[in-house]
Amino acid sequence: MRVHLKTLGCRLNEAELESWARDFQQQGISPSGSPDDADLLVINTCAVTEEAVKKSRKLLRRAQRDNPRAKLVVSGCYASLNPEQAAADLGVDLVIPNTDKERLVEIAIRELTLPTMPFTAMEPDDYSPLQRNRQRAFIKVQDGCRYRCSYCIVTLARGEERSRPIPEIIAEINALSEQGLQEIVLAGVHLGGYGSDRGSSLKELVQAVLRETDMPRIRLGSLEPWDLPEGFWSLFSNPRLMPHLHLPMQSGADSVLRRMSRRCRSGEFLEMVEGARRQIPDFNVTTDIIVGFPGETEDEWRQTLEFAERAAFGDIHIFAFSPRSGTKAALLPNPVPREVKRRRSEELHALAARLKRNRLQQQLGLSGPVLVEGDPRDTERGRLWSGYLPNYLRVCFSSAEKLDNRIVQVRAKAIDGGVLLGSTEHKGSESNHGDVA
Repeated sequence: MRVHLKTLGCRLNEAELESWARDFQQQGISPSGSPDDADLLVINTCAVTEEAVKKSRKLLRRAQRDNPRAKLVVSGCYASLNPEQAAADLGVDLVIPNTDKERLVEIAIRELTLPTMPFTAMEPDDYSPLQRNRQRAFIKVQDGCRYRCSYCIVTLARGEERSRPIPEIIAEINALSEQGLQEIVLAGVHLGGYGSDRGSSLKELVQAVLRETDMPRIRLGSLEPWDLPEGFWSLFSNPRLMPHLHLPMQSGADSVLRRMSRRCRSGEFLEMVEGARRQIPDFNVTTDIIVGFPGETEDEWRQTLEFAERAAFGDIHIFAFSPRSGTKAALLPNPVPREVKRRRSEELHALAARLKRNRLQQQLGLSGPVLVEGDPRDTERGRLWSGYLPNYLRVCFSSAEKLDNRIVQVRAKAIDGGVLLGSTEHKGSESNHGDVA
């Protein structure tokens, strides 16, 4: 019995896929890299935008067409919001809502009477992320969200907040560490709300991970700016907690933030970021911004550009607003014309590129530890490797050595587009070996 797993959307969906792969493996159902030879197809859908819904439906149709003999199981936000449509229109064999995701493998085996052979299950590291050239694992620690931002459908699709017990999370991280993994990302729908249902907190979780695991590099997934508690920045005094946060602001105009039902204001955000940069060396902040939210005036747009400039983001994920049925924002008056959204997106892309280049220039001449990713490219300058510095800036360098999943010291020497070019350094002295600058 072979299963092929596919996901769309967020990092949390990826973390869930990793968990399902391990659970299927423990039942003797082997993961397959191709849908063509699979007996079971499991698709984790997305519904964050109308475009994501279209992609989810297209993926389901293609799965049916390419392998009609396989059983088809669908979960995720699209399936949770539209279970009857997913099952009826697309001929899905089984729909499992987000609230039952943790039991997806158990439910699929029971409802589809799948043959299992636990005694033939592979060893846990047979489906390690490293086996698939992935040096970073996403750990789902929390699901659901208590907030109701006016543009967001995910809170409806994911349901109430649910946090995993800390010992369970620690055990998963330690198992990955034993397999040789060197970096994990703690992820959740509302990561900052971790522990709200358990009398705990994200700060307590991070402290436990730092105390009870030996994972060399720990990252945090996307965090709402208003969720960071007093004393949070002190966690970064431990060098294993990487100095980068993705704090989705969505707009720099307070009047737009109110229409979005966001709980942070631009001034508060700038003060918070300035405080973090004073305390944490080389701290990098990235964000999301929605362009053309209903009613967004030229003055509000200028406020957003000025805000982004002052925040000096290392990167900006830019989304043109599109109405999502089922959200309050879809009913708001004064939609921004498409051509205006296009112009504003181009302005913000140009600003984001300049800010990112400024951030990269600050790194030139500096040296830092890089977790080297697999699958290098062969070029005329030699084998080209890449990876990320602790502050999540990407670096490329050449080396004839086999370096995947190693942490090596790299000095940044030049910029190529949106990445740094550098050379590896041997302990005690700088080396020209690996220089691509």
